[in-house]
Amino acid sequence: MAQGDCPRGASSPLSNQGFHVLSTANITMQFGPKPLFENISVKFGEGNRYGLIGAHGCGKSTFMKLTTGLKMPSRGTIHIGGEPVTGPLKISGMAFQAPSLLPWRTTVDNVLLPLEIVEPYRSSFKARRKEYEAKARDLLKSVGLGGYEDKFPWQLSGGMQQRVAIARSLATDPEILLMDEPFGALDEMTRERMQNELLRIAGATSTSVIFVTHSIPEAVYLSNRVVVMSPRPGRITHVVDVPLGDRNEDTRESDAFFEAVTAVREALRGRAKPVGEGGARLAETS
Repeated sequence: MAQGDCPRGASSPLSNQGFHVLSTANITMQFGPKPLFENISVKFGEGNRYGLIGAHGCGKSTFMKLTTGLKMPSRGTIHIGGEPVTGPLKISGMAFQAPSLLPWRTTVDNVLLPLEIVEPYRSSFKARRKEYEAKARDLLKSVGLGGYEDKFPWQLSGGMQQRVAIARSLATDPEILLMDEPFGALDEMTRERMQNELLRIAGATSTSVIFVTHSIPEAVYLSNRVVVMSPRPGRITHVVDVPLGDRNEDTRESDAFFEAVTAVREALRGRAKPVGEGGARLAETS
């Protein structure tokens, strides 16, 4: 059985049996009298790719910030790699909606930033700078920015800056990559190329990926499973399994792809039904 598949009609947990790279227990985020989201308990399995989708304002981006340790929940606990999240962890990488590059640093120096401030890289940064810089330059080449390593952010387009941010998120070889709409600023052709690059990187490194998007087709193309959140207060209402196998240029035109897109759309509308054999399978979460 392929990773992410489940028998028709069976329960579809977020993770396969085995190691949970990220888990939350009853996390709630309170802003004013009405919580942004509440009582979210999920377990994300190692080596999987998850799309996180839901209406504007349901707490997707805030959920991602909690998992990076940039914010703390009002209630509940979060673990990554078995460690409680009380601040940024070296085993997770994050790419935000905005690139947030430092304007006084060159492109390659922006990619090096996590290695300068996160242990164990920080302690050895001066001694191993040449090695780390070579790695940063390779990462920039992998996202199509070879030749731009010594440019400053103001010399790059918005889409190019976002690709720098994606390279930076990979600098520490994270076990889990948390991405909050990182391709939103890219043109369609670059966006599709970066989607394929993300799949290549995730496959080559066995990195787990959680990806926030407002695009149903993007969620389906990138994910083994699409996690659907309800409007505020956000709760996880459905998980749609997407057993499309290896993605290629024909995937977006296949019947199974359109079937999975329909399943996610119906889940967002709150009227999801199981779909036909060979496409996505759906089950409600507890």
